[in-house]
Amino acid sequence: MKLRSTQRLLLSLFVIFGLIAAACGSDTSTADTTTDAPAEETDDAMEETDDAMEDDAMEEEEEAEPEPEPEPEPEPEPAATAADATFISAQFAPVEEAEKMQAILDAVGATFNGGEEGPTIDQIIAGAGEIDVFGALHGAFPNLAREDALTNMADVLDDLSADRDFAPSMVNAGLLGTDDYLHYVPWAQATYIMAANNDAMQYLPEGADVQAITWDELATWCQNILDGEGTPKCGLPHAGLFHRFLEGYLFPSFTGGMNSEFRSAAAADMMEWARDVLWPTMHPESINYEFMQEPLLAGDVWVAFDHTARLFDAFDQQPDQFTGFPAPAGPAGRGFMPVIVGLGVPADAPNPEAAAALIDFLTQPETQGTVLAELGFYPVVGGVDPSNLSTGVQAEAAVVEAQANSADALPALLPIGLGDRGGEINEIFRGAFDRIVFDGEDIATVLDEQGDLLQTLFDETGAPCWAPDPLGDGPCQVNPAG
Repeated sequence: MKLRSTQRLLLSLFVIFGLIAAACGSDTSTADTTTDAPAEETDDAMEETDDAMEDDAMEEEEEAEPEPEPEPEPEPEPAATAADATFISAQFAPVEEAEKMQAILDAVGATFNGGEEGPTIDQIIAGAGEIDVFGALHGAFPNLAREDALTNMADVLDDLSADRDFAPSMVNAGLLGTDDYLHYVPWAQATYIMAANNDAMQYLPEGADVQAITWDELATWCQNILDGEGTPKCGLPHAGLFHRFLEGYLFPSFTGGMNSEFRSAAAADMMEWARDVLWPTMHPESINYEFMQEPLLAGDVWVAFDHTARLFDAFDQQPDQFTGFPAPAGPAGRGFMPVIVGLGVPADAPNPEAAAALIDFLTQPETQGTVLAELGFYPVVGGVDPSNLSTGVQAEAAVVEAQANSADALPALLPIGLGDRGGEINEIFRGAFDRIVFDGEDIATVLDEQGDLLQTLFDETGAPCWAPDPLGDGPCQVNPAG
């Protein structure tokens, strides 16, 4: 029997749908199988990898050596202080003075050791390397300088000068004639000044400033007093420290030197002036005066020159009656003789930083004021508060500072290098003055003869020149007349 065309069409569609369904079922089954199997394998592989990495890490940890712990950084050393410095001083070495200095140093925990100048210098030159700071008068330092045994203190002074003002003349003295090698930092000073009874002020020459007076004005002042009062009332300590008046004041002010220009034309002119103009206005008892504070207090003398220690009582007992003023100036400058105490550091000092700290303390204005009050040596820096000092000390301190800081200051230092023959130079200067002024001898002859004695002294001792004369290595030379 033949199928109808409609039946044949339905049968064909049925077959087609069946084939399609079978194909779809086969694809789904295959996809499920293919997807599931690789997922299980991947998980297993990952687990194996993790285990392997853990094993490797553990093995590395077991094999690696432990890293060493870092060493601790060293602690910085504490800064050196004044208490660490070994301080030996030839100045203030006597027991009473040393006790006062120790009391001052207690503020910073430092120790004061007094020592003799000669043995201490020998110790430094020998290179013992045991001293940090050496304190002494100016005359102790040239010997050390010649042996290159001192540190250049220029940088230390620069640091200190940031907050204190040193007297330029004191600093220049420490250079010992060099341009830039500072052999010591100035520590303290004593000196000679002038004093006047206020009753004398009415006779001051017109236009003269007593705080900046010249030698010619002083002579005129003394002559005015003589004319007005009918008696001389100016005085000099001829029986006292008169040789310092000649060495440190007259000769430097008129000649610019002390020894080298001893028989120069300027020295001859000065001696003529002293004989004919100045000395006739001096009180006749000046030949016997040793301490000028006594005739000042008695009213016998109205204007006088002397060491600060020998004028002190006048200023202290009658502060309203007396005026202090710097020494007069001459054609070459304002000659004056400072007794300078310096602080040096040996070249082989074991602790130079501590040395700088100690010098810092000793040159502070407050410390300088204490040294003045306790030991009578005057400051080398400005800014010292005198309010707690006696009226006499206050009066003199102001004059000492003004004199040292004068624009025309010409410091003339104490003789050095003469050893136990130091007294001979004093007699040479005194002899020249006395022979000319008192005995009326020829000026040129006296200066030439006394100059020969001076040169012999230098040749036999080998003493070099000192300020204000030109410095040198050999014996100081007294220039020929002329």
